[in-house]
Amino acid sequence: MSSTASAGPGPSPAAARPRALIVTIYGLYARDVGGWLGVGSLIRLMAALDVDEAAVRSSISRLKRRGILEPERHGGTAGYALSERARSILDEGDRRIFQRPRASLQDGWILAVFSVPETERQHRHTLRSRLTWLGFGTVGPGVWIAPGHLEGETRDVLERHGLSRYVDLFGASYLGFRDVREEASTWWDLDGLDRLYAEFRAAHGPVLTRWRRRRGPDDEQQAFADYVRALTSWRRLPFLDPGLATELLPRDWTGTRAAELFSALRARLESPARRHVDEVCGG
Repeated sequence: MSSTASAGPGPSPAAARPRALIVTIYGLYARDVGGWLGVGSLIRLMAALDVDEAAVRSSISRLKRRGILEPERHGGTAGYALSERARSILDEGDRRIFQRPRASLQDGWILAVFSVPETERQHRHTLRSRLTWLGFGTVGPGVWIAPGHLEGETRDVLERHGLSRYVDLFGASYLGFRDVREEASTWWDLDGLDRLYAEFRAAHGPVLTRWRRRRGPDDEQQAFADYVRALTSWRRLPFLDPGLATELLPRDWTGTRAAELFSALRARLESPARRHVDEVCGG
């Protein structure tokens, strides 16, 4: 799964839009059943997230216009399927969201040096967005940096999106003259990212506490709602986080505890949430 990342901190993780919730639902539950969900089922699922039918239909229309969803009927039932573009975006995102690779100092760095002709400047924003999405920070105009372990993913993404002709990639080692840990804090907005991780913990830490204290059978609908909200809040953060080596992170980095919280929520809620979806969708 993925989210379209931007370079700076965004809205509070507690304020997910219906469109983002729908993308999360499709990413979690639609791909393994052909990428399709019926409109009625989606409306029922979104009701558990306190989103009414009118808002669901409006959000679907916007996702359709953006090329994320495509209308399809299955057995006379109206519904929407993920476009090929959307599947590709979600597939690319799964590794970063669920596996969260972290660099080591031995990985070195990858530099992306790019120049886009003024006549093709529309590609400049796309290129910057893709590099940010990959976890690159900025050293200077047209010079972006990322941990070396992102080389393969960077090549794949730039080639797939037709951007490789604007970019030269270099493997690099930092040779001085300042402390590389201090430099990393200028290449990325680590303080802003740390605040986003803290917001995630504040919003979803109490959810995990509540589930750990729970006795008796699981409320599967509530598990679904809590898991979808948590993942919708979380899925953007790994794309702002370059996965720096631990030695380069600020002391008392909140991202580590936030990742542990998300993993614990996933372990606790994934199965009952899936059972709720299967019941609603007839799986």
